[in-house]
Amino acid sequence: MRFTRLSLFFIIFSSSIVVAQKQYKINTIAFYNVENLFDYEKDPITFDEDWTPEGKNGWTKEFYEDKLSKLARVMSEIGSDMAGTSPAIIGVCEVENRRVLEDLVNEKQLVNHDYGIVQVDSPDRRGIDVALLYKKKLFTPTSYKNYELILYDSQDRTKRIYTRDQLLVSGMLDGEKIHIIVNHWPSRYGGEERSRPNRMKAAELNKKIMDSLFSEDPYAKILTMGDFNDDPSSPSIKDVLQTKKSRENMKMKELFNPMEEMHKKGMGTLAYRDAWNLFDQIIISSELAKKDYSSYRLYKAGIFNKSYLQNPRGQYKGYPFRMFANGYTGGYSDHFPVYVYLIKEK
Repeated sequence: MRFTRLSLFFIIFSSSIVVAQKQYKINTIAFYNVENLFDYEKDPITFDEDWTPEGKNGWTKEFYEDKLSKLARVMSEIGSDMAGTSPAIIGVCEVENRRVLEDLVNEKQLVNHDYGIVQVDSPDRRGIDVALLYKKKLFTPTSYKNYELILYDSQDRTKRIYTRDQLLVSGMLDGEKIHIIVNHWPSRYGGEERSRPNRMKAAELNKKIMDSLFSEDPYAKILTMGDFNDDPSSPSIKDVLQTKKSRENMKMKELFNPMEEMHKKGMGTLAYRDAWNLFDQIIISSELAKKDYSSYRLYKAGIFNKSYLQNPRGQYKGYPFRMFANGYTGGYSDHFPVYVYLIKEK
């Protein structure tokens, strides 16, 4: 296991007093919307025809393998500036099946990190799922469960809308119990206002999962992460999850959103029509927000937006260098990954 030295100077931001150095263990927890990670073969039970060599996207084995290599590079580097290694845990969305995840973790940039996989097929009509990757030497899953989000068309209440499940994985991170919920909430297709009720329902389900965990342990360490298709200021996040913008004076069983301050500064993980959104977020429970580092707690959060992940030229220069736009671009994803550092005193 690799540890990184951090001085107390970096932990107590407001202090300029030089004190005796302490050592901290540090682990990165990340989330990445990998933008349509499909294999190139037809699945007889999902609508994936577009992602085949004969489909409208002309999705070939060569494109698939190139995308895997690019994603593996990104995942190997998230958080490495401080942690010195790839994330202990990575939540992902827009993955077609377990096969693509197995191919991904066996890429040369990741294979030596020995990632395990938690993935459950969801009822999404396109066949895209959420999943969790974890370093086996650092995190041991003890249970997992997928929660189905049941939605109906607002114009026809008999018509079911099939979308992604929410995946709860509980386990031991370096000997400490944590719970991770991986999300990919309904899109804004048809407009933000018209589609909002679906995300409000997703938020209600998410809160129900967390309330269940809190009922068993009010001090539960929970991270709910994902592509929420809403910003930190959206009603689904602020009104339903009731997230706090500051980690100071939090009460038991409350939620802190470290991405809210980034959003206020105009930062984002995806761009559309010259506006930035911060849909990709990692929200944590109050127990993880404490500044007592005798056990794993939040140090800082960030957006992984290295220059190579940005479109290098043209109208969309600086936007996420997406993988597909009227053909294969050789890019990475239309979203930047996000991450948090969890640290504890050695």
